[in-house]
Amino acid sequence: MVQSFLTYLQSEKRLSANTILAYESDLTQFLGFLETTFPGTAPENADYNELRYWIVQLVEDGLGATSVNRKIACLRSFYKFLMRREVIKKDPTVKIKPLKTPKRIPSFVKEADMVRVLDNKVFDDTLDGQRTKLILELFYGTGMRLSELLNLRENQIDLINRTVKVLGKRNKERIIPFSLNLVSIIEDYKNVRNREVENRGHGLLLVTDAGEPCYPMMVYRIVKTHLQISSAERKSPHVLRHTYATHLLNKGAEINAVKDLLGHSSLAATQVYTHNSIEKLKKAFDLAHPKA
Repeated sequence: MVQSFLTYLQSEKRLSANTILAYESDLTQFLGFLETTFPGTAPENADYNELRYWIVQLVEDGLGATSVNRKIACLRSFYKFLMRREVIKKDPTVKIKPLKTPKRIPSFVKEADMVRVLDNKVFDDTLDGQRTKLILELFYGTGMRLSELLNLRENQIDLINRTVKVLGKRNKERIIPFSLNLVSIIEDYKNVRNREVENRGHGLLLVTDAGEPCYPMMVYRIVKTHLQISSAERKSPHVLRHTYATHLLNKGAEINAVKDLLGHSSLAATQVYTHNSIEKLKKAFDLAHPKA
């Protein structure tokens, strides 16, 4: 049933390959636990107590709350699938509650640091220089995800209307506007790329020196290298997405608009970026209110 479940996630739920791999890993671990601790117990016959025992063991082994909660989510999805297929009549995950996790403030780059990163003199007129500048500007100028950037095709970019159409999670499309300065950066990159790299016909905007699609580790290295001059705790493509959202909210953007720009399915996912805005409001209150 595990393989049927994974096929269902791919074909019907249309989850990303990385998510499906994570679910497969979690279920493999769970099956190994059942085989070792409760020999002969198939996953469809496992009850609440056996599931809870596994979760307790994970915690005792030192696994973090976030990781444990991901495994709980995997089990819930799996047993709901078994319920729909009428393999089981009772869902053993109903009484299982996720662990409490400490609220983490997303790491982001300060505005002054971001200016220093983007105005760096190292972006020369070579393919490497223009590609690097474009990658950083796209992340900061649109807030797109790494996967969205890697799969971005030229025909998704409208330079006249200054918009880009991206295909997000679960194949949801959204249109993101971008600033005027990004137009010239895209054009400069394309001019160098078209001059130095053979067209491979895949239509992707970002390519390697050999004309092949850029890959995740390459982009990670670029971002990490150029964020070294910033004070951000973490240095990754997702930090630039956090930075995009945080700076928009700091400048007065409505949270619902930021939610749509980021492609979030719920407002709760966007609210984590209001932390800095609230701190600014508190400072303004302390300075201005007579009773502060």
